[in-house]
Amino acid sequence: MMRYIRYAFLAALGIVLVSVSLANFALVELKLMPDELAGLLGFNFSVSLPLFLVVLGGVAAGLVIGFIWEWLREHKHRRQADVKKREVRQLEREVNKLKKKQNEGKDEVLALLDEAG
Repeated sequence: MMRYIRYAFLAALGIVLVSVSLANFALVELKLMPDELAGLLGFNFSVSLPLFLVVLGGVAAGLVIGFIWEWLREHKHRRQADVKKREVRQLEREVNKLKKKQNEGKDEVLALLDEAG
């Protein structure tokens, strides 16, 4: 059921994006700097693109920047999780070693029951 809702949402989003793209097909000129600053520096870069590409490109760039920012921000938490995983593995090995040492010389069946319980 959730899968169909997700597909319906994605289809509606696709229809909206296509209609917005078709409605905003006019060319706009993007400039690297304002004309006054470009006159002082002696160079300027400009490109003509359809308006929908500018808008959707801005949204996509914002998403990518946000994902990268969040990934960098969460680095500390991922590192802590890795340290804790290593500690757990080390403690599990130590517990298994102590169980084996405790069960040395015992009957194998009793040793298995001790390990299980």
